[in-house]
Amino acid sequence: MIIEVRIPAVGESISEVTMGRWFRQNGEAVKADEPICEIESEKATVEINAEKAGVLSIQARTGDTLPIGAVIAKIDTAGQAATPAKPATVVPTPAPAAKLAPAPAVAAEAEKVRTTPLARKIAEDEGVPLAGVQGSGAGGRITRQDVLVAAESRRAPAPPAPAAPAPAPGTRPERRVRMTTLRQTIARRMIQAKQGTAMLTTINEVDMSAVMALRKAHQEAFQQKFGIKLGLMSFFSHAVCRALKEISEVNAQVDGTDIVYHDYADLGISVSTPKGLVVPVVRDAHRMSLAELEKEIQRLAERARDGKLSIDEMTGGTFTITNGGVFGSLISTPLINPPQSAILGMHTIQERPVAREGQVVIRPMMYISLSYDHRIIDGRESVTFIIHVKNTLESVEAGLLGL
Repeated sequence: MIIEVRIPAVGESISEVTMGRWFRQNGEAVKADEPICEIESEKATVEINAEKAGVLSIQARTGDTLPIGAVIAKIDTAGQAATPAKPATVVPTPAPAAKLAPAPAVAAEAEKVRTTPLARKIAEDEGVPLAGVQGSGAGGRITRQDVLVAAESRRAPAPPAPAAPAPAPGTRPERRVRMTTLRQTIARRMIQAKQGTAMLTTINEVDMSAVMALRKAHQEAFQQKFGIKLGLMSFFSHAVCRALKEISEVNAQVDGTDIVYHDYADLGISVSTPKGLVVPVVRDAHRMSLAELEKEIQRLAERARDGKLSIDEMTGGTFTITNGGVFGSLISTPLINPPQSAILGMHTIQERPVAREGQVVIRPMMYISLSYDHRIIDGRESVTFIIHVKNTLESVEAGLLGL
């Protein structure tokens, strides 16, 4: 029985994907539910598993752009990958100076070679001349494994390419590289955020003394109890959840002529990955303790950097937090993540002189910024929200840690 492996639906409004890596080779035996490849959509990288056990026949190449529902492979549930009785012997043939069509006599000779249909198909895909492969099957028949061994031997490491000559003085070299699907999506959504919202930004600063003192005093105990380091993002998530409860407009979104208010907090946490910026979502963050927030944020961040986020882990979200401070940003005006109506920007912590009770003292200070959609959030709500976040962070106490 032949089973077709198709591109699954990977989210609303996604009509095509990019073919990623194949984890198994053409003609190789696969097990049921075993990951065989991955596809890259505009939201995430998704693994595809084998529905049944059998022999894999690959139909799509890495890098191909394919529509949803396209056939990328077939699995022959009745087929079996052959196991050779002895290693195949490959007769080396000198590589031609240029790739030429085989002479009629050579092609005819290749047709006379005794082999299996699967081995012949693999040989065609891998560019292995069957006339140069010694078969290990019954009666000298060439098997799948013989062809794979021959193909591997042909992949001998090529000699290192000579270093590219240095550009001549006065030249202006350029490179053109196609955007990844994810980068195209980021670009499109950034334009959507700029053109589809009436965005303004309000800025304040936070004295991080209380947060940093708690982390220093209780880091070891927190790690011993919860098995995770106490970071900054959990404190900000906690403060944001409290502020969202008080200022519901910041947790709302525009839907046509309606305003949809969310009585829960699903926090999007921006994560920078090698492929671009993604925003996994912490569900029901308003119900979580500091330790639960820290664990979930770290779990999602690790999955994001490994390219393992599911569509569900990246959809939804009522409010987003982004931390440009990890890259040294002192202040910025982050773009809203549509269809949300606001985003909080964290920035680098710097020791700065500030006035306290008539005295100039040095404190660890951080600028925070709130970009918001002025269509539904007015200046009063935006400023009240960011002051609420500031006050919560500046007054945190050890009881919040759950130790």
